[in-house]
Amino acid sequence: MPDQPLRDQIALVTGGSRGLGKAMTLAFAAAGADVVIAGRKLDGCTALAEEIESTFGRRALPVACNVSDWDQCGTLVDAAYDAFGRVDVLVNNAGMSLLYPSLGEVTEAMFDKVVGVNLKGPFRLAALIGARMAAGAGGRIINISSIEAAHPEPLAVPYAAAKAALNNLTAGLAQTFGPTVRVNGIQCGPFATDIARAWTEEMTAYLSGHNALGRIGEPADIVGAALYFATEASAFCTGSTLALDGGWR
Repeated sequence: MPDQPLRDQIALVTGGSRGLGKAMTLAFAAAGADVVIAGRKLDGCTALAEEIESTFGRRALPVACNVSDWDQCGTLVDAAYDAFGRVDVLVNNAGMSLLYPSLGEVTEAMFDKVVGVNLKGPFRLAALIGARMAAGAGGRIINISSIEAAHPEPLAVPYAAAKAALNNLTAGLAQTFGPTVRVNGIQCGPFATDIARAWTEEMTAYLSGHNALGRIGEPADIVGAALYFATEASAFCTGSTLALDGGWR
């Protein structure tokens, strides 16, 4: 693989200023891409954009966006195309879950929020950008899923359902936008992102002992998979979801 396999490509990453999104955004910039960094908080996106421009000399556009909002998705897409004229790689990384005492106490607003961020946003962005990719030179879409999609836990049922639907969406989009647009997913196990700060030592030990590698993932662990799907290394791969979970069991 060349040193900069994404040279002069345009990559848009949602939830791009923190955690896994930040790791992927930095990796894409290091691989030669200009980036659009989308997140709910503009300050974090702007800080990362400045870091990328000073470190890698690549252009970086920060955009505030709540992907659960249909109109804000459209505004994000317009901003990306106004600035760069195209998007070559879309990463639907933004995600969230909510704690609840019981399923009966999940409110409609809570349910809608979880589905909005994890499914509605990726659908809308992929629909808008995938269509433009297919009408142009093609592109790659990467959906970031979760092990919860395959192994749902009692305290994450709406989130697990949304991520399972995202896996299905990945397969459907691959058929819709092929052959020039490849659509794949990464199904992540537990990672040491911001959410891990709330884990107890017992929870961390449990999660670490639940896979073959005996540890939780670090943000850098997603980079290889993301670059594989973002570049021509995955030229004959579409509609697939890769388990990146340390060998969950």
